[in-house]
Amino acid sequence: MRWGLIGASTIAGEHMIGALRAAGQDVAAVVSTSAARAEEFARMNGIPGAETRLETVLDDPSIPAVYISSTNEKHHDQALAAIAAGKHVLCEKPLAMTVAEAEEMVRAADGAGRVFATNHHLRCSGSHRAIRDLIRAGRIGRVLSLRLFHAVHLPPHLQGWRIDNPEAGGGVIPDITVHDADVARFLLDETPVSVVAQLGTSGMGQGVEDSAMSVWAMPSGAMVLSHESFTHPFAGSGLEAHGTEGSIFASGVMTQAPVGEITLVTAAGREAVPYSAHDLYLQSVQDFLAAVAGLGQPAATGKDGIASLTVALAVREAARTGQRQTVRVAA
Repeated sequence: MRWGLIGASTIAGEHMIGALRAAGQDVAAVVSTSAARAEEFARMNGIPGAETRLETVLDDPSIPAVYISSTNEKHHDQALAAIAAGKHVLCEKPLAMTVAEAEEMVRAADGAGRVFATNHHLRCSGSHRAIRDLIRAGRIGRVLSLRLFHAVHLPPHLQGWRIDNPEAGGGVIPDITVHDADVARFLLDETPVSVVAQLGTSGMGQGVEDSAMSVWAMPSGAMVLSHESFTHPFAGSGLEAHGTEGSIFASGVMTQAPVGEITLVTAAGREAVPYSAHDLYLQSVQDFLAAVAGLGQPAATGKDGIASLTVALAVREAARTGQRQTVRVAA
């Protein structure tokens, strides 16, 4: 298919364009509110079209799909316009600024018969899929707890609006907590029912939170401890899943690259767990294309995007109020 890129973003340039082309797709045009940015991005990435008007891409019948990676506050309107124009949509997380907006996007796609997916890349990684397989196979017994630590140092070229613009959806909650919510749901096959949380500004955030810690209660009784930050240069990232029969220790796996180590520990000893080192974004694209062809679901559906956003916003509200928040996700 021919694709339009809505947003001349870093993630599009560093990851998605290569993934689309590796999947045999044609990147036809990029849209940015800045003409200079669109033209420079198109030149650097060998894209023939550089546009400032979204309608130019949406009115082109030879472009059946778009990838949205603009700033968060733009996702809702851009996705609805793309769906109304008959496009399939792969949208970056978070889907929108509010749950109601995200739900409207999913309803519109369902009504139009278009594929609408959330680009939660971590569930596309070989490491996370291997961990999920271990849990599903009962290798650690009944899951008691999951620890997610995704505290990193946001590099300068990614800071900008993420650290100082709440109106654009800045802050560590919509940037990273939403990912961890999806990871927990992906690994455990369940959605938190309530959360408690605390936020902080530890040196980078200006008007938005740059660190968060929260505890989530799962329907099964398992507990999830989640830690996200923009300001931890040496903390590393990873996850631990602990059960009645064993534990999984995964270091360095909360990343855009297929890296990290997984160790399974049981009464029998320690076991290194192999996993596929495929490209996460290529997997996301391939799963999306299969869905367009009627051969399955995207890696993360629009409903997955609604659920992860719901959890993330509940974390923010729990921290703001100092009170446990119930998580309500529509079936």
